[in-house]
Amino acid sequence: MGFSWFAGWLSGSGSEVVTVDVQEAKHLLESGYGYLEVRTEEEYKKRHVDAKKILNIPYMFNTPEGRVKNPQFLEEVSSACKKDDLLVVGCQSGVRSLYATADLQAAVRILKSGFEHVSNMGGGYLAWVKHNFPVTKPEDADQKKPEDELPKNAEDVDQQKETEAEL
Repeated sequence: MGFSWFAGWLSGSGSEVVTVDVQEAKHLLESGYGYLEVRTEEEYKKRHVDAKKILNIPYMFNTPEGRVKNPQFLEEVSSACKKDDLLVVGCQSGVRSLYATADLQAAVRILKSGFEHVSNMGGGYLAWVKHNFPVTKPEDADQKKPEDELPKNAEDVDQQKETEAEL
């Protein structure tokens, strides 16, 4: 029983989660795919994959008791992305993104309104950095143009307005 079996088991129907290595992920991102970053906001703000179209929706949250799954994950992705968007899903090491990708695929079968064109980035951010691919630091993010980002959900827009008002 290898990784492919495990990935297929995660998706729940025998159809395997498509996992691409970071080199293929980079190629997909350069060809127009969006990057769905599922690490926590804290991780994302430190540094993240440099992609033209990027969206951070945490798959899990840090709590005093440990990490817990984001109960609104599918809803947040559904409100920010179109069903036919081409997405590479990534996290720190490739584990959370594997689960997130499986959930996004399962939503297609269960809710009839999920995502069919999603790929898990194997190895995650750590593999990306190991290959010396470009990353965005907090000071770089300020220089990105708003049209370079995927649409944000309503909660993110409200939070951004509150943050700007505080400044």
